[in-house]
Amino acid sequence: MTQYVYRFGGGVSDGGKGDKNLLGGKGSNLAEMASIGLPVPPGFTISTAMCTTYYDEGEQFPQSLRDEVAQGIAHIEGITGKTFGDASNPLLVSVRSGARVSMPGMMDTVLNLGLNDATVEGLSARSGDERFAWDSYRRFIQMYADVVLELDHGAFEEALEIAKEDNGFTLDTELTAKDLKALVAEYKTLVEKEWGKPFPQDVHDQLWGAVGAVFGSWQSERAKVYRRLNDIPADWGTAVNVQAMVFGNMGETSATGVAFTRDPAKGDRAYYGEFLINAQGEDVVAGIRTPQYLTRTAREEAGAKPASMEEAMPEVYAELAAVFDRLETHYRDMQDIEFTVEQGKLWMLQTRSGKRTAKAALKIAVDMASEGLITRNEAILRVDPMALDQLLHPTLDPNAPRDVIAKGLPASPGAASGTVVFDADTAEKRKAAGDKVILVRVETSPEDIHGMHAAQGILTARGGMTSHAAVVARGMGRPCVSGAGSLSISAKDKVMKVAGREIREGDTITIDGASGEVMFGEVATVQPELAGDFGTLMEWADGVRRLKVRANAETPLDCQTARDFGAEGVGLCRTEHMFFDADRITAVRQMILASDEKGRRAALEKLLPAQRSDFTAIFEVMAGLPVTVRLLDPPLHEFLPHEENEFAEVAVAAGVDVEVLKRRATELHEFNPMLGHRGCRLGVTYPEIYETQARAIFEAALDVAEKSGKAPIPEVMIPLVATKRELDLMKTVVDKAAQAVFAERGKTIEYLVGTMIELPRAALKAGEIAETGEFFSFGTNDLTQTTLGVSRDDAARFLGAYVEQGIYAKDPFVSLDIEGVGELVQMAADRGRATRPDIKLGICGEHGGDPASIAFCEKVGLDYVSASPYRVPIARLAAAQAALK
Repeated sequence: MTQYVYRFGGGVSDGGKGDKNLLGGKGSNLAEMASIGLPVPPGFTISTAMCTTYYDEGEQFPQSLRDEVAQGIAHIEGITGKTFGDASNPLLVSVRSGARVSMPGMMDTVLNLGLNDATVEGLSARSGDERFAWDSYRRFIQMYADVVLELDHGAFEEALEIAKEDNGFTLDTELTAKDLKALVAEYKTLVEKEWGKPFPQDVHDQLWGAVGAVFGSWQSERAKVYRRLNDIPADWGTAVNVQAMVFGNMGETSATGVAFTRDPAKGDRAYYGEFLINAQGEDVVAGIRTPQYLTRTAREEAGAKPASMEEAMPEVYAELAAVFDRLETHYRDMQDIEFTVEQGKLWMLQTRSGKRTAKAALKIAVDMASEGLITRNEAILRVDPMALDQLLHPTLDPNAPRDVIAKGLPASPGAASGTVVFDADTAEKRKAAGDKVILVRVETSPEDIHGMHAAQGILTARGGMTSHAAVVARGMGRPCVSGAGSLSISAKDKVMKVAGREIREGDTITIDGASGEVMFGEVATVQPELAGDFGTLMEWADGVRRLKVRANAETPLDCQTARDFGAEGVGLCRTEHMFFDADRITAVRQMILASDEKGRRAALEKLLPAQRSDFTAIFEVMAGLPVTVRLLDPPLHEFLPHEENEFAEVAVAAGVDVEVLKRRATELHEFNPMLGHRGCRLGVTYPEIYETQARAIFEAALDVAEKSGKAPIPEVMIPLVATKRELDLMKTVVDKAAQAVFAERGKTIEYLVGTMIELPRAALKAGEIAETGEFFSFGTNDLTQTTLGVSRDDAARFLGAYVEQGIYAKDPFVSLDIEGVGELVQMAADRGRATRPDIKLGICGEHGGDPASIAFCEKVGLDYVSASPYRVPIARLAAAQAALK
């Protein structure tokens, strides 16, 4: 019989850190902490396998699971000496979700489960604290109603606020036992009114309701969004963790907290976290009360008055610090820890590898390697390549004027400007419309995840450094300012008030997640400095990677950016991008609309100096490095005029009648331009176009070689080849142009002629094409389109549904379709090498900056990948990780 329940605590540990796939991250780490002797409240984990079974069996629990859970409860009862549901000595438990990877906010925790009208009296008598018992009961009803019964938690919050207002209180801790009894009665009335049934009094019904809610949360909309954003498969499932309650709300010697063994924002080696005296776990992250600092140093640096844990509970803090060091050494990584202090006794509730910013990830990885805790190769593998994107964009210019209107906590570094929006749906709609927005909320909740992803940054009035907004923003790489308490935010009225000013939806603000400042208007930015830990890790990565990394670039600025980021050449220079400049588009149109070769050559003569200048500027930046230049690729109609005055301008330049030009434009119209008269088909019908471009390439290359002494290595790419004969014809054109230029100059340079493989037929006939082609560059954007029969421009209408329903694991235009398009790449590479063993192979589609696609390129044995300039560091690190794996 399949085992579904795994126990931990009291000298028993049915699992450990190696069982993350089965027990989830939370469950495996609870078992591991228990096994190494840390103080962990006993409990049990229902495995992720049960989650799959639960859905397979129509959301029903098998009897075998019920039997195992009963044994799990007995395990906890045996250790604690308490009995689940007993009126005089009740056992209370917490219920939490826990997938194999951390999914913040997937399902809120349910605490104090097991309380009812009878057990609350027993808890009161056993603890000797009536207020504590009734406070626990009201918390349980509120959590259970929200998480399990899915009732509007706002109604319960409102009832709590009214109870405080009626008594003239500010904090919930000021409510007396009598006040809390009245509040519990009101909560129960709310439940019966909204749910249609009384609040469940049977503790076993409560438990199974919570377990069902955990499994149900796996298919919630917010979980689906998180999985989609983070490429988490739906069949992984989540585990359920049931654990004996320990109480941080039993007076001034009790507390609860969240901590990191290093700073998750900056990476500094310092304990980092927050705690609250006389509170339960959710209080710290919910933003209801302002948390206190763990260390004296952090409190003093912040100028805060309430005592730190180090000062208020020195003995417990010293024990906690020792646990921090032990866990970091044991797991060999920065840990994110939850703990509770119950009447002076420390209990560990969770540890996991902590989420961190890209800056912190770099520093932690480099520091741990330098400390000898991990190896350099492990440090390379520790940093998510895509996270580097957070470091490669501008930050606020320190010298720019700023209109600071508020200040909160620097919850996630980076800076962003955008128009204010007050709800997640609006953020998503504005993003889809092309706007940059800042999501402003009193506090965020898991339901806001889609809006947080759409926003440039997040601003909240409540919450600390470990609030939902802070944790999720850091994981997404979004700047976040939390706990800006001076802000008065009304999502209903779409207005934010501060210091007598009103900021409405649509106004522009800037937030700085490094300082916590909120500014009105847009603030200027500066480019990042890529040195220090970034440079160190990149140096280590370059030392182990095999794949070369080039950039897709066709301007001197893009080329210089790419070189600054470590590019080893240009993998795709799209010459058509050069033709749209205002000073040359007329000549381009004249060339296209010419009715004969003589007219085309006349226009091309005007373009030659401009093309030569373009290539000269690129070759100067890339002197000594290979530059793959793709000859004109798009269909000619893309360059044609549309307005009457544009036709008139071209007619004057060409010396022909406007009506003649219009008829010519009509002749060039195409019904399906992507598969029409483009690529090498242009060169075959109008070879003078490619001849002129080739001449410009070789003249520019010789100019730069003579001037700098470092000859660039032009690689002339013929696009959209489907047959060897096409490439034969075009290579002849290029070679003739080269020989003519070399003869005129009396000098030669090294160059290659190859093709872009972007059609399935080209992949199939790669062996023949390699007889002529000296390199293949896989144009995976168009190869994906032609293989799948899907237009990238139109795919957005349905690809989301395809990914959601598992037809494609990921968007095939973001991450390469390995099984389909990948097989064509593998086939073409193998057949090309069979004909020409030294053929140079690379990819130049957007997939060149995708780590999963780069891993495939390493497996196939390609020579290089080419990515956009800002993705070059991502590709360098991903290539190193692919080599190590």
